[in-house]
Amino acid sequence: MDIQKATAEYRLSQWAQIIKARQESGQTIKDFCQTAGISKYKYFYWQRKLREIACTELAKAEEYDNSTVPEGWIKLAPEPKQHMEGNLIIEINGCHIVVNNDTDSELIKKVVRVLKTL
Repeated sequence: MDIQKATAEYRLSQWAQIIKARQESGQTIKDFCQTAGISKYKYFYWQRKLREIACTELAKAEEYDNSTVPEGWIKLAPEPKQHMEGNLIIEINGCHIVVNNDTDSELIKKVVRVLKTL
């Protein structure tokens, strides 16, 4: 690992510890920064940089593995498609058309085209 990368990681680690300490303190950002002798502008800069890096890392991870879930999150299974119960009945001039889940979609398209011409 090169020196610049190690220095950047150390700096990010320090920033993360400060952000975490503020969150655990329960203080407002303004009060925490005054107590710690930190400019609130630096605090917000560090917070923004940490978020940007987290988002970038998450995007990279999703490129390689779509099942990656951030720590503390739960991956939900997609909801199964709900099938329509019952039938759709179309009545035109005494002609009855019954459509259900098993009806071929191409057949429905052809019927609709014919109905448009009437």
